[in-house]
Amino acid sequence: MKKTTVTLADGRELIYFDSGASPGREAPDTRPLDRASGRPDLRRDVATGDWITIASHRQDRTYHPPAGECPLCPSRDGRLSEIPAADYEVAVFENRFPSLAGEAGRCEVVCFTPDHEARFADLTPDAARLVLDAWTDRTAELSALRGVEQVYCFENRGAEIGVTLPHPHGQIYAFPFVTPRTAKMTAAAAAHRAATGRNLFEDLLADARAATERVVTAGEHWTAFVPYAARWPYEVHLYPHRRVADLTGLDEAERAEFPRIYLDLLRRFDRLFAPPGGPEGTVPAPYVSAWHQAPRTGGEELALHLELFTIRRTPDRLKFLAGTESGTEAFVNDVAPETAARRLREAAV
Repeated sequence: MKKTTVTLADGRELIYFDSGASPGREAPDTRPLDRASGRPDLRRDVATGDWITIASHRQDRTYHPPAGECPLCPSRDGRLSEIPAADYEVAVFENRFPSLAGEAGRCEVVCFTPDHEARFADLTPDAARLVLDAWTDRTAELSALRGVEQVYCFENRGAEIGVTLPHPHGQIYAFPFVTPRTAKMTAAAAAHRAATGRNLFEDLLADARAATERVVTAGEHWTAFVPYAARWPYEVHLYPHRRVADLTGLDEAERAEFPRIYLDLLRRFDRLFAPPGGPEGTVPAPYVSAWHQAPRTGGEELALHLELFTIRRTPDRLKFLAGTESGTEAFVNDVAPETAARRLREAAV
């Protein structure tokens, strides 16, 4: 992997990740941009202890631009974008409209491919591996920043999820605090260790592999399964068989197998809602795909894993968070986890 780092016109950092030679990556950003001035305000909700980010400057961020004005496409034919080069493989840059910045963390955008019309599921295994390498690099770099407690790599796909830029991309948040869901997992893992002497996530993986009706697919080094108490209609957790804290802990065999397993999962999600005999992706699944990694503080018991879920429950119905879920975080799932796993197994090629 080759890294090339350049500075954008407003001082933000951009990093190209390439599998080989990469001519033109040093192309300068000639846009007349002012230095970013918006800064988030972190406030503690004293009733729950949760941190809330106030980022009012994000109201001005780019919103559903025409394809010809996509800021994530390469700069070509006289049109300048966030990517100054005329081509790239994977590009990562500081978000122009960040939720976290300065002493309050950092937000980065990860462009998976220069192809505006592609999906992550369209990537070759080699291209998906390069994205994994970029995630790993950024996890290592961001974790080392002063004040960063947790690094969270994720992709939102689909307008139904709230995506405002359709170009295939994800984001990385470097939080200056431990997020609420991670804090819950940390507490649960500590309680499980105290009660059993074992690691919670190793037991979760072992239970899922034993209860084969919830396994979607598995390889030599990874298993994808629907959790016993899934919150979303179709929710899959992907674990390496060897417990590691974060992406930097994966070995070469685990990295080599990941693209095949992950691309297979994404393609199953896109086949879920296609009509019988119809083309793949006729009703594409909007999804969130997110890496859960151990935080800097108190994460000794946590295990790296990826959570992939869609809010679509049928071809024409979405799962909206109702009053109980939005107001109390008490989820109700309309699809039995065992049924979801069966349907995902049936969605294999």
